[in-house]
Formats: sequence, structure tokens, C-alpha cells
Amino acid sequence: MKKFLFQGLALALAFVLLPMVPARAAEKPSVSAASAILISADDGSVIFEKDAHRQLAMASTTKIMTALLTLEEAARLDDPVLDVTEEMVRVEGSSMGLQAGNRLTLTNLTAGMLLASGNDAANAAAIFLSGSQEEFRSLMNARAQEIGMTETSFVTPSGLDDDNHYSTAYDMALLAKTALKNPEFARIAGSASLQVEFLEPPQKVTYSNHNKLLRLYEGCIGVKTGFTKKAGRCLVSAACREGTTLIAVTLNAPDDWDDHMALFDYGFATVKTVNFGGQDFSQQLPLVGGLQAQAEVEGGEGVAITLPLEEAEGITAEILLPKFLYAPVSLGERVGSIRYLANGQELYRVAITARESVASLEPEPGFWENFWQRLRGK
Repeated sequence: MKKFLFQGLALALAFVLLPMVPARAAEKPSVSAASAILISADDGSVIFEKDAHRQLAMASTTKIMTALLTLEEAARLDDPVLDVTEEMVRVEGSSMGLQAGNRLTLTNLTAGMLLASGNDAANAAAIFLSGSQEEFRSLMNARAQEIGMTETSFVTPSGLDDDNHYSTAYDMALLAKTALKNPEFARIAGSASLQVEFLEPPQKVTYSNHNKLLRLYEGCIGVKTGFTKKAGRCLVSAACREGTTLIAVTLNAPDDWDDHMALFDYGFATVKTVNFGGQDFSQQLPLVGGLQAQAEVEGGEGVAITLPLEEAEGITAEILLPKFLYAPVSLGERVGSIRYLANGQELYRVAITARESVASLEPEPGFWENFWQRLRGK
């Protein structure tokens, strides 16, 4: 049992974490999309939705999943080289210009998949990773279940139409949230253009990103466009401002660029992401009975939570620590906490732990023998 006493709010430090931002009333946007959603990229909280669980075709936004699986395999195998075959390029629709006999790495293949929306790149990745499109379908759906995409069915790696190939705006937002955590995916999807190196024949080809929001909207960081006659215009995008990252998805949206800009404007006007963590906190506490006089303690990792602006204003933190510790102390041992509050209500609590182990001070040799002799009067 921990050997220290808390003193209520001993060492209670209250400080404002965020500047006071005047609350702004914002009307919900009117969007052209048949289905739409806006979520926080940090905690997944829903900020806006319109028929977000309606199952619809999602066209080339499918390539978010194909690219994610490809980059995960590239990381696992140290970015292997792919030899392009006739089977890989035998696919209709948009292309990055692959030809049988080309050689390039999986990461460079992914650049053509995300920027040029190459169906040939998606098909090549599927065959390389699984041997066939049919086998790759199983891989896509298994990964979807891991992500929590319970309303989705993948059939094609590129997003070409199929009656059993569908998703929802909500599920596609979950997919984007996961994909953006992959550094290579985020780098590629957020690039307005990239130069791709081919090993055979030796050449460098520059691809421009089809996602116009990267140029139209300040703070846009991706993600993927899509279109087929059946699906209509589909778009998954993300934008970041002042530490708040939002993800927007529209399916079958005639005016998708304006839809997304309106969604982001609404989101940034109504919510803010707050980081509840103690990574910047460290302190020396007096130590009783230890081999050293003090022990260093530190705050632990927390979470990022997206809150309405009015709730994010004036958040305070109270640091709860004892005046001193008793030895021994173990590395990682919890010794206190940081409480984050808004209007007196606790929002989150982060542990404060010992940053080092400190042993108890051992008595000098013969201490106990002399103690018993004195007790007996000898």
C-alpha cells in the first residue's frame, strides 16, 4: 500500500490551459451530398452528420484502404520492389500509367494510387499482396472489421462499381482516421504533387493530386477523391487548424468541394481539441527514509478530446501531490494525479508517477544488535 498522505488539494495548482475564445454561433451547413459526416480525427466524436449510416458506393475513396494495407506491408517488408505484370495493368478507368515490365517500390506505387487515383496501382498492389483481387477482398474486409467498419463491404481494390461494394460516410471517416495515423499515408495523401521514381525503366514521373482541397482550403491535409457514374462524386478529406484535426466525408455529392469547405468552417467555428496529458509536468518531492533526499515524479500520457468551444474555454488543471514520499519508491509507481476540470466538473485525470526507483536507507551494521542490548539493559 502506498506510504504517503494526500492533503486534499495539497500543491493544488490551478492554471488556464486554453486562451479564452469567445463562443461563436454557427449554423449547421447545408450540403449537397446524399450522405455526409464530420468527425474529430482525435477521438472520433461526431460534429455533423447527414444520413451518415446510409450504405452507398464510395468509388475511388476505396483506395484509402488499399493504400493503407500496401503501406503497412511496405513497412513490414522494408519497402519491397514490385515487378509489374500484364495481369496487374489489365484494369479499366483512371491510371498512373503502369506498363508490364515496370519496377518500383510499394511506397512509390502507393503515391500513384493516392494522387493519380491509379486503378492499375490498386490492382497491382492487390495481386502483389494477396495473389488475386478475390483474395485481397478478404484482406480488405478483415482490416475493415478491425477498424470497426461494420457497415462496409469491399469487393474491388480500386473502387470500381459492384453491387456488393459499398460503405457509409461514417465508416469511411473511421477508415481515414486510422489511415492518417500512418505517417507514410499522411505524407503521401497530403502532398499536392510527388515525384515517383521507377527502377525499370529508370525514370522519374511527377503526379499531381486530384484533391483540389489541398489548394482550395487552408489547413487541408488530404485525403482522397472518387467518382463513378453509380457512386457520383465522393470525397474524404481532412484539415487541421490550431491543433484541431477534422475529417469530412461526402458520398454522392454534386458540389463536394463546397460541401467540405462548409463542413470544415462549421467544425472549426464550433469545436476545439484539448490535450489532456501531463507530459510537460515533472517535479522533485522530498523523500523520507531513502538513499537520496528527493525523488523525481512526472505526469503520464493522456488523451486528446474534442469539445464544443464553450466547454473548452477556461479549462483548469489541479495537481494533486503529497508533501513528501516515504521510501522505497518504485519506477512508475503512482504518487498523485492531474485533474482537468471545466466549471468545477472533472473531465479527465492523468496519473503522476515516480520517474525513478529509490531504495530505503538501510541501518548501519550492528544497529539491531546494539538496539536489543540497550533494550535489555546490557
